[in-house]
Amino acid sequence: MSIYLIIPVFAGWLTGLIINYLADVLPKTRTFSQPTCHQCDQGLSTSDYLLFHRCKNGHYRSLRTWAVQLLAIAASIYIWIVPPARLGYALGLILTMYFGLVFVIDLEHRLILHPTSLFGSILALLVGVIKHGFLPTIIGGLGGLAIMLTFYFLGVLFARFRARRMRALGQEPDDEEALGAGDVILVTILGFVLGWPLIWFGLLSGILLGGAVSLFIVLWLVLSRKYKENALMFFIPYGPYFITTAYLIIFFPAWLAKLIPN
Repeated sequence: MSIYLIIPVFAGWLTGLIINYLADVLPKTRTFSQPTCHQCDQGLSTSDYLLFHRCKNGHYRSLRTWAVQLLAIAASIYIWIVPPARLGYALGLILTMYFGLVFVIDLEHRLILHPTSLFGSILALLVGVIKHGFLPTIIGGLGGLAIMLTFYFLGVLFARFRARRMRALGQEPDDEEALGAGDVILVTILGFVLGWPLIWFGLLSGILLGGAVSLFIVLWLVLSRKYKENALMFFIPYGPYFITTAYLIIFFPAWLAKLIPN
């Protein structure tokens, strides 16, 4: 391994630590606090946390912890070798860290937190202006906002239908939403990053990706004979799919060029 790869390996490892730490504490405390064991909520000392030791009750760190560390290193090396156009390595890695944090929190907790949205808005405006200029960045954000508000209100109608369906099955309706306000904010942020008109392609790709996963879930419910009782009870977080497609557009532009030929 080239000695120069020590830099992206170390930076990627540090990025993974930051993502893991914030994903561990922010959903629980909404602030920087002492991390705890995922299984028993036993507090972890700084040294135990940084060295990935087991908690005092003997529980190992979660699989997500190791997956994030390895993926962050791989992403860092890739960005070091193939930095995104106009952004460079450092800003590209910071954007990766933001994407990774929102991805993990939304996947695990179905939450898009206000602190991450505030940071993401500032970062996205900076990235968008550097990549596209001011006007395409603003139009991209407003376009994403307008499109997602439409889907959001459609989701509200679906949630009402779902609540009636749950009552018909003798179940108490919950507060699950097809799309939440956090999704609207996230897509607005991604609109700043991708600019106009790429935001519509990012949204469409994210919806198709999420739809494919939903189709597999429905097929599983049908095969397991649980469709009537559970088909309307499953919600998947769409944030990870929007982030995945946005990341591919920014960091792997070759695939976009193949899908949208000039």
